[in-house]
Amino acid sequence: MKNQSCWKDLNAQSSQKVIEELSDAFQSWFDLRHKDSKANPPDYRKHGDTRPKSTVTFKEDGFKHDPQSNRVRLSKGSNLKEHWSDFLLCEYQTRPDVDLSEVESVQNVRAVWNGDEWELHFVCKVSLETNDSAGDGVAGIDLGIKNLATVAFPNEYVLYPGNSLKQDKHYFTGSEYDTEGENGPSDQSMWARQKLADRETHFYHTLTNAIITECVERSVGTLAVSWPKDVRDSDWGKTGNKKLHTWAFDRIYQYLAYKGEIRGVEVLKENEWDTSKTCSRCGDDTKSNRKHRGLYVCQSCELVANADCNGAENMRQKITPSPHGEDRSNGCVAQPSTHLFDRESGTFNTREQLVS
Repeated sequence: MKNQSCWKDLNAQSSQKVIEELSDAFQSWFDLRHKDSKANPPDYRKHGDTRPKSTVTFKEDGFKHDPQSNRVRLSKGSNLKEHWSDFLLCEYQTRPDVDLSEVESVQNVRAVWNGDEWELHFVCKVSLETNDSAGDGVAGIDLGIKNLATVAFPNEYVLYPGNSLKQDKHYFTGSEYDTEGENGPSDQSMWARQKLADRETHFYHTLTNAIITECVERSVGTLAVSWPKDVRDSDWGKTGNKKLHTWAFDRIYQYLAYKGEIRGVEVLKENEWDTSKTCSRCGDDTKSNRKHRGLYVCQSCELVANADCNGAENMRQKITPSPHGEDRSNGCVAQPSTHLFDRESGTFNTREQLVS
């Protein structure tokens, strides 16, 4: 790449960023090919394609920002410079609720093609006012693929299934494939892809906001989130690997972390090792305790529980250990509340509220 003229058409750090993103994409593909020989390589521009190139990132030495005049100077590459101070001057207009003169600093600027025109995305550092701790309570979260989040509050267990998200993926992915053109993605295909991305973003924001709101209302100031360390290296078979590599556990954690910081809930990342097979009442870690269809039955203390609830309780006990033998109701752990996503309101509600 460094021998190509296009390398010198960009600012040095911008060129390096393109190489890093390309390297990450191909490394991910190489790793996946060990498990699935038919895995598709990263997307690339077809021969003769006139669409603009990918996003270009300008780091600190590649731009100069003037927030008072709503202007930014983007550095050109050495091939395009007639003088060392030569640059591309851009005037921009922000949304009414955005004032870049109030941010602490602009860390980088991204030039992004949205399908019709170029946009400038400013990555900024800002200070947020945070609330005092929401309380002394502790909750634990077990992240999963079917039940995206299972929360063990001090006195209740709540499931957050991902049914509506799965339906969206099925519908919009099918719509994308059905309209794929011979010369690349059609307008309908691109619309379906963007629509699915927007719905996923809304779903994850709504999910994490609902969890943090529940924590605040229940005076929970600490939230322990299960972290599946090295799970990407696992081999779950062809179908399982597809689900595994679309599992957005890191995205959920990131959303929980910054929303919790604003509202006084400390979000901690804890290793989930053995939490799914260990009994939350007595500590028995017999593997056969975990039954089919999410059922957990302890052979030692006869605890009957929803397996995800048992895992979430173990996460909670990582922060606030409970002595083994603690009395825990089978009904509470085995029959948790379920909060479902309501498409009409775009919020999570309890199953009873949705039925009525």
